[in-house]
Amino acid sequence: MAKESMKAREVKRAKTVKKYAEKRKVLKEAGDYEGLQKLPRNASPTRMHNRCKLTGRPKGYMRNFGISRVLFREMANKGLIPGVKKASW
Repeated sequence: MAKESMKAREVKRAKTVKKYAEKRKVLKEAGDYEGLQKLPRNASPTRMHNRCKLTGRPKGYMRNFGISRVLFREMANKGLIPGVKKASW
């Protein structure tokens, strides 16, 4: 499990990105890079990091499901993810 502070930091970054998204778009179209530099660093979407929605694990993230590979395997084996089953041939 990730620390609660790390999860909270990612949520805060997501809010900041959303808040400044329109302003960033306008500045980029105008080519005003000095104006972009004056925005907060966390307003840039590249500073966000995908994390597992349940555990907060930053590595092994599966975009299609929004969870880490570890949790995905556990849930798939228990049958908690619809349409996913272990391969056998």
